[in-house]
Amino acid sequence: SSGINAEYGGTSEEEDWNFFWTSVQTTRCIFNLDSGYRLSDDQLINHFPNHYELTRKDLLVKNIKRYRKELEKENSPLTEKDENCRYMHLDFIPVTYILPADYNIFVEEFRKNPTSTWIMKPNAKARGIGIFLINKLSQLKKWSRDSRQMGHNPKDTYVISKYIDNPHLIGGKKYDLRLYVLVTSYRPLKAYIYQLGFCRFCTVKYNSAVSELDNMFVHLTNVSIQKHGDDYNDKHGGKWTVHNLQMYMQHTNGKEVTDRLFDEINWIIVHSLKAVQGVMASDKHCFECYGYDVIIDDNLKPWLIEVNASPSLTSTTAADRIMKYTLVDDVLKIICPNGEIPDPRWNKVPNKDGMGHFDLLIDEELAAQDQHENKSRTVSGRLPRTRPQQQWK
Repeated sequence: SSGINAEYGGTSEEEDWNFFWTSVQTTRCIFNLDSGYRLSDDQLINHFPNHYELTRKDLLVKNIKRYRKELEKENSPLTEKDENCRYMHLDFIPVTYILPADYNIFVEEFRKNPTSTWIMKPNAKARGIGIFLINKLSQLKKWSRDSRQMGHNPKDTYVISKYIDNPHLIGGKKYDLRLYVLVTSYRPLKAYIYQLGFCRFCTVKYNSAVSELDNMFVHLTNVSIQKHGDDYNDKHGGKWTVHNLQMYMQHTNGKEVTDRLFDEINWIIVHSLKAVQGVMASDKHCFECYGYDVIIDDNLKPWLIEVNASPSLTSTTAADRIMKYTLVDDVLKIICPNGEIPDPRWNKVPNKDGMGHFDLLIDEELAAQDQHENKSRTVSGRLPRTRPQQQWK
């Protein structure tokens, strides 16, 4: 954006730079040991070296499963289960398997509930590309045969997840939430959530009938898909602000229920980050603004669908453009306070006035100081009422 370029002094990749908002591919090259490139003390880059531990669909699932097992070994109250053996506090991703490795386990699970619907997603794709729904094993076998015949790489992996076939609907339509989360450090964990996220709506009313399984205008909220539908509205882009959703929820379900729902969403985000905290390379030169995709079911339970390393900054409407411009500007306010040259040694705890539209989600360093000083300063805004008190430890 020209305004941001002017304020922060835009430059080209070949010149000296202090702040680099780049692609994951370029980040991989910069941190490749063979490149011989070393970041200096006044340089920051917008991806962690192995961000894919959180943003690749299969690795996200693996890391969350590993995180649960580690907490179980510690006898953490977070791993408490209900009478159906479901996690009461860490059940926030749909049942998911990685194919082809988990095929036999998936088949066993499928046969327990043969009327269920599953959603298949390629690991390395985005914007809804390659996604389809199945409700019969024969469909999966046919897909496998067709893939081989079309010469698809047999090493390509997919995740297959239990489809959330009871989504919360507004106006009869399915929607999901896109939330922006800024992480400035993994050890200690420091993260912020953006107030100006939005909901993406399908253009066609939801219908769980088998005849509609192939209709992506019913099932996938991706704008890259919905904008090709006959009913797409290019004025509002099929979007609501998160604030509008909160107002709607308060009107229809009450403030207490709405607050609890958004506490649950914060809880999901924090523990997804904690799940990768131990494996993420927390380089002091790095930060990352993730795009979290969350779906709410008709019981008002939120589910984490995926996390994007490079959430789209292109805009489909005027309001969208302003919001994304403001997002980048607010990220810069936290990363480069007052437009100063970056200092990776800075402890990255901005003043409230310098956070723009971000709210502090978690800061383990502040939490440790509070514990040490025996004070009761709130670390996360609102703390979930339904969770064990040890949640931020």
